[in-house]
Amino acid sequence: MKKNTLLNSEIAHLISTLGHTDEYVICDAGLPIPQHVQRIDLALTHGVPGFIETVRVVLSESQIEGVVLAEEFAAVSPDCHEALIKEILDEEERSGKSISIQYVSHEDFKVRTHDSHAVIRTGECTPYANVIFKAGVVF
Repeated sequence: MKKNTLLNSEIAHLISTLGHTDEYVICDAGLPIPQHVQRIDLALTHGVPGFIETVRVVLSESQIEGVVLAEEFAAVSPDCHEALIKEILDEEERSGKSISIQYVSHEDFKVRTHDSHAVIRTGECTPYANVIFKAGVVF
């Protein structure tokens, strides 16, 4: 049995096959997922698993250098947005690497998901609780 935090085999495979600057998404239960993009569906019921706990576990295994968020996120769901920013800042501290944060409109965010390697769908029901992670390197 795998010893580290991340037990989901599909997410572990995704992370192990990413190259530098490849993108993937962690999203709420409502984000539309393009048909041609791999869907890793974790959603069980409303709020399970949650967005932040999923982000935390995925970041424990994945090096990132940037994130993309919808501009609407901070205004509509400030508590969740603040929690995500805290996770990103904590990851910067753990990794010793800078992580850029880019904001785009929610419509542009949805378009950008079309180029993602995968979308990890949570059971989160907080509006705009979506993030695109850009893979970094560990060296």
